[in-house]
Amino acid sequence: MTHKYCLDTSGFSNPLMDMPEDIHKTLWPSVVSKIDAHLFCWNMEIAAEMSSIQGAVGAALNNCNGSCCFVEGEGSWNWASYIATNNAWRTRFKPYISEYNGNRKNTIGLNDLSIVALAHTLELPVVSMEAPNMGQPSQTKLRIPDLCKVVHVQHFNFTQLCRKEGISG
Repeated sequence: MTHKYCLDTSGFSNPLMDMPEDIHKTLWPSVVSKIDAHLFCWNMEIAAEMSSIQGAVGAALNNCNGSCCFVEGEGSWNWASYIATNNAWRTRFKPYISEYNGNRKNTIGLNDLSIVALAHTLELPVVSMEAPNMGQPSQTKLRIPDLCKVVHVQHFNFTQLCRKEGISG
């Protein structure tokens, strides 16, 4: 089982809102097959968020949670490096982190930071539906794609993921 992407909740939750399973009946079974093939991985913080995803996609995510969720202190992955990276980034990116700044909107939260730290540790791209901040770099706001760019982690949105994996519907 080889994971190819770290998944942020928005990577599937946002497309599901715009393209629900009951209308886009040929698209989502292809996505579910990629989930079942363990192409995606995540951490405990993202697992907690993903529990809100319903339908076949939610069931597939839940079914492979045990083999796709990276847990600190468990398994043979480099969780010590992940913890060190996550902690260092909490300091480095503190001015941008929502929870440290009155729950500021349109910037990264601790869960966002953690999934990018996991991707950095595992040397995988991140899949999310967040768009980068447009225009001049912000002194107060950083989105997942912006963070990925700064720390040299590749970022894909859902459309880019579908093209890369040959998913259509």
